[in-house]
Amino acid sequence: MQCRLMKCVCWVVVLGLLIAVTPAAAKDKPVLLKVPICFSTALPGLGSTIKWVEERIQLASAGSVRMKVYEPGKLIAPFEILESVSKGKVNAGYSISGYWEGKIPGASIFSTVPFGPETGEFLAWIWYGNGRQLYQKMYDDAGFNVHVIPCGIIAPETSGWFKDPIVSLDDLKGLKMRFYGLGGKAMQKLGVSVSLLPGGEIFPALEKGAIDATEFSMPAIDARLGFYKVVKNNYFPGWHQQATLFELLINKDVWNAMSESQQMIVEMMCRAATADSFAYTEAIQAEVMNTNVKNRGVTIHYWPEEMLAAFKQAWEDVAAELASQSPMFKEAYADLSAFRANYDLWEANAFLPRAKR
Repeated sequence: MQCRLMKCVCWVVVLGLLIAVTPAAAKDKPVLLKVPICFSTALPGLGSTIKWVEERIQLASAGSVRMKVYEPGKLIAPFEILESVSKGKVNAGYSISGYWEGKIPGASIFSTVPFGPETGEFLAWIWYGNGRQLYQKMYDDAGFNVHVIPCGIIAPETSGWFKDPIVSLDDLKGLKMRFYGLGGKAMQKLGVSVSLLPGGEIFPALEKGAIDATEFSMPAIDARLGFYKVVKNNYFPGWHQQATLFELLINKDVWNAMSESQQMIVEMMCRAATADSFAYTEAIQAEVMNTNVKNRGVTIHYWPEEMLAAFKQAWEDVAAELASQSPMFKEAYADLSAFRANYDLWEANAFLPRAKR
C-alpha cells in the first residue's frame, strides 16, 4: 500500500527547486519560529519530523526563515500549545489535533480516523479534497488565531499492548487502558476505562498497575518507551490509527506578516517532511517487531474478524453521537465520507488485496 504515497514524493523535488532562493527572498525580514512540541524529538516520526524541518529550513530559505524546536515542557506544556500560539505567547507550535478534543469536540478527525483512510487516501483528502480548508475552518470557527499546516504523517500504529491475550469482548470490560482520540471513545463503548496519558507517563503507569494496557504508537516508538518489559501481547492492526497526521501551528498574525516566499518555504518544507516521515516510519518497523518476538518474549496478535467488527460498530456509534453534538465534526466527517465513497472505485481496482495469513 506504500505506493499510494508516491505522488507526494514529487514535493521533495519541488523543495529542491526552492533551495535556489530568489533574490527577493533575501530581502525579506528574517523570521524565527520558536516551536514547542508535544512529542520528544527522540521519537521517530512523532517529534523527529519537526526536527527534520528545523535542520533544513534555514538552508532552504537562505536564512530567511529559521526554526528553534523546544522539547516537550521546555517552553510550553504540550496541552497548552494551541492556546499559547493563538494568544501569541509563542509564535508557533507542533502537535496533533486530537490533543484539543477537550476544547473542540471531534478535533481528532484531522489527525486520524478509526477504520479511516490510509496515508495516501488521507493526504488526498487533506491536500486535494476539502480537508485542508475544513481543518483551518475548525480553528477559525473555534476562535483560535492560528494558521494550521499539515506537517508529517506516520505509518499505522499497533492496536495496543496487553498483559494477557484478549479472546473476547468480555476481556475488555473494566480494563484500564491508555488510548488516544476517537479510538479511545470507541473503546469506552466496549467497557474500557480510558485515559490519555502523555508518552513519558505510560511506562510508569503500566509498571505500577495504574493501567492494565496501552496503545501509543508504532512498534519502533513503543519499543523505545519499553512497553514490552511489562506487557507482552502486542495487537494489530491499528484500526484506530491507520494514518496519523501532525500539525504545525503558526500564530495567524505572524503568518500574515510573512512574505509569500517565506510562507511557501514553510509550506513546502512541511510537504517534504510529510513524505519523508511516512517513508521513514514505514522503513523501521519490521526490524523492531522481529526483535520483540525473538529477544523480548513478545507475542504478535492479529485481531479476528469478529473483534474488528465490534470495534467498527463501536466507532460508528461514536461517530453518530459526535455528529449530533458537533457541527464541525458533522461537516468534516460527511465530507471525508463522501470523498472516501468516491475513492472506493479507485481503491477497489488499483491495489492488491491484503495477503492471506
